[in-house]
Order: sequence, then C-alpha cells, then structure tokens
Amino acid sequence: MKNMYENEMKLQFLSKSNNEAFARISVAAFASQLDPTIEELADIKTAVSEAVTNCIIHGYEEKEGLINIFCKLSRNTIYIEIADSGKGIENVELAKEPLYTSKPDLERSGMGFTIMESFMEDVKIESILGLGTKVSMKKTIKIKNDEEEIDEKLNSFKI
Repeated sequence: MKNMYENEMKLQFLSKSNNEAFARISVAAFASQLDPTIEELADIKTAVSEAVTNCIIHGYEEKEGLINIFCKLSRNTIYIEIADSGKGIENVELAKEPLYTSKPDLERSGMGFTIMESFMEDVKIESILGLGTKVSMKKTIKIKNDEEEIDEKLNSFKI
C-alpha cells in the first residue's frame, strides 16, 4: 500500500534558544520541495519560530528538555507538529488571546498563537498539564501554473 504522504521528516533538539533558528531553517528547507513563494516560506518560518519559542520559554521555562518536530508533505500541503514534554498550558483558550502572556516580566508580546493562526491556514493546540503541548499547523502552497512561473522568471531578470 502506498504511503498517504509523499514525504515526511522528524527532528528533535534541545530546548535552547539558539536552536530556534535551526528549527525554522530545517522546516523551511523541507517545505521548499513544494516550491512555495518567498512569502509562503516566510509564513512557515515565522509560525515555526513562534511555536518553538513557546516550547522553550513557556513549556520548559528554566529547564532543558526536548522539542520534537514532525512534518509531512501531501500534494501541495505541509503539515507541521511541534511538541514539547514541558509543563503544559493551563488554559489554552486564554493563552490564544492576543496580548495575553504568562511571562510579562520577560517582555513577551503575547502574540505567538495569534501570529501562528494568521500565517497558517489551520492551527490546533493540544496541551495536558505536566505532560506537554503539541501545536499542529497546516499550510497549503498555491500551485503555480506554467504562465505564472514564466512571468515570475521573466520579472526576476528585469533590470
């Protein structure tokens, strides 16, 4: 039986802030197989960055733990799961509210989930206190027709 997804990848790393860039670049490189526009790629990178930062700052706080990323490609869609085994979110609905932050002393904007929701077409948050949080996101990449691709290439050569 043929696998439902055309490609998938798993990534695991320590919850260190300097690994946030590694995560966003890794997922962007994987997503590039779908031939996204620069804007679509920037959306994916930003959403991944926000989710990973949440794991580091809120999930593990001052402790170190593991962050897991699982990505799947199906046709022209990327599915991304980012999970930690940290402290979990007490009230997911409250955490999703724009400007809400549980870390005002760290000058956090409280816009992480709002940003993820604005850049991805679907975002689901599952969290259990004491066990961790998983953020699942989906983004469909617009398929370019031949004429659009030719126009894009011609425009890139204009002086």
